[in-house]
Amino acid sequence: MPFQPLKKPLAECRVALITTAAPYQPGKGNQGPGAPYNAAAKFYSVYSGDTAVDHDLRVSHVAIDRVHTTAEDSDTWFPLPQLRRCAAAGLIGEVAPRFHGAPTNRSHRTTIEQDCPELLARCLADGAHAAVLVAN
Repeated sequence: MPFQPLKKPLAECRVALITTAAPYQPGKGNQGPGAPYNAAAKFYSVYSGDTAVDHDLRVSHVAIDRVHTTAEDSDTWFPLPQLRRCAAAGLIGEVAPRFHGAPTNRSHRTTIEQDCPELLARCLADGAHAAVLVAN
């Protein structure tokens, strides 16, 4: 069951990362830092990526406060480098082998009945004990 106490110390846990950030899609308009809202850059299915390599994820497809914040610091929506540092420092056991993307253009029902079970299945398949959810 999600949202329950850890069964072991965080320093012994494999931690998954779940984000609503989208992979950069060339040809789908401005997606860079400071870009206006861009619905064309949305994604509609759960996706996964290798945590051993760097990825180009963006947040132009979500409704963030573009007046008081920018999208300059990718660690705010995709803190994979920080999770790697936490693992290296022994603060977490290790980073799960994959990160996962949660779609944002869904109904509540689709999110609960389709996306969340898929995300949970992928985290369990990766042997994750905990997950960091980064909703943008």
